[in-house]
Amino acid sequence: MYYYFIIAFQAFCIYHLFKNKNSFYWIFAIIFLPLIGCIVYLVTQVITKRDTEKIQDNLTTIIDPSKSVRDLEKKLEFTDTYENRVNLADAYLASHNDAKAIEHYKIALEDKTQNGFYVKTQMVKAYYNSKNFDEVIRLGEMLEHHKDYSKSDVPFYFGMALAEKNRTAEAETQLSAIDRPYSNYNERLAFAKFLLRIDKTTKGKALLEELHEEMQNMTKMNQRIYKSTSLEVERLRAKV
Repeated sequence: MYYYFIIAFQAFCIYHLFKNKNSFYWIFAIIFLPLIGCIVYLVTQVITKRDTEKIQDNLTTIIDPSKSVRDLEKKLEFTDTYENRVNLADAYLASHNDAKAIEHYKIALEDKTQNGFYVKTQMVKAYYNSKNFDEVIRLGEMLEHHKDYSKSDVPFYFGMALAEKNRTAEAETQLSAIDRPYSNYNERLAFAKFLLRIDKTTKGKALLEELHEEMQNMTKMNQRIYKSTSLEVERLRAKV
């Protein structure tokens, strides 16, 4: 338990460091002096009560992921609000309980006073994870003309669902929307695989080459995060 606590402590401190753009020299203290470095970082860089509460919540979530779900269930039971229900549904989605997530998202959508775009985008993910591609397509078609559509993850899931239904031309149109340089690495890898699968080899190889070039310029942190993606890109480059 001590080992996992230290790892979780380090992970939080590094996350906080990058999120708040603090000096990078703190990384050395956090990594090479695990407990002391983390405590010093905590005391000197994270000082408000609110932040301290967030640290505790994040560490608890890492050590016991189901605790956040249980806490949110109790919160909803005590105060049944739109926000509490959506937060619980998000927690279910994050813990891969897609059926429960969908159940609560549906109830949340009954509140017509709220903007349902976010909830519907989350439902798209849950339905895709559940392999309910018909519902992904239905929601994708419903959301396609929303002003925030292109900024969301929906084009990717919509496109992949269309691909599953062999609607390849429509799928390519949707997936092209997520092909933005220096972002969406996992999604663009999936797009490259799709292009190769439908015999658009030239386009697929070009996308793999773009990903290869971008990944050569990643920070070391991102290289670790996207290591498996990078390995898969290299495997496919060697194959095609």
